[in-house]
Amino acid sequence: MGKFVKKVCRIIIKNAIYIYCIIVYRMKIVGRSNIPKEGAVIFCGNHRSFLDPPLIEITCKRDDTRFVAKKELTKNKFFAILGWAFNVILVNRDSKDIAALKDSLKTLKEGKCIAMFPEGTRNGLERGEKSKGGASYFALNTDAKVIPVGIKGGLKPFQKVVITYGEQIDLEEYKKNKKDKNTIDEVTDIIMEEIVKLAK
Repeated sequence: MGKFVKKVCRIIIKNAIYIYCIIVYRMKIVGRSNIPKEGAVIFCGNHRSFLDPPLIEITCKRDDTRFVAKKELTKNKFFAILGWAFNVILVNRDSKDIAALKDSLKTLKEGKCIAMFPEGTRNGLERGEKSKGGASYFALNTDAKVIPVGIKGGLKPFQKVVITYGEQIDLEEYKKNKKDKNTIDEVTDIIMEEIVKLAK
């Protein structure tokens, strides 16, 4: 019964957000053909506003996508409900959250998807913050495909928002050194470069 209620809630919420984004932000979607129809995927996008996670959720064509988000979001009742409905993976950023790490890996190994923002916080690159290596770690330790996502516009109502899905990033050559910190950092830079290109 619980799963059925969640599924109904997700359908209602996604349709409502989709209609809202079409009307208020004149949403345009580019490159959806780059998204694999099945198998594990890591969606990696730039993070500018509260709108970014819903945009990926309603446009990525995959109903098995789970967001990785900070635990603090659940302090807001609305976001807490969304977290429940969409099975968000909550991370405690103040410590090494092993449970969230295992949950993310399990999700990918089951052939499902996760969505992340390597910047770690809104406008992390603009603030000069170092990008997080979580997406790189997951990509190097699973068979998941990495799809970069660029989001631009839509920071104000009635300003057009464009969400672009790029081509899969080939990281196979880096997997032989997947435990090396320098490799993880290099892969993180590669992913961020692709995201930035799409977000221009």
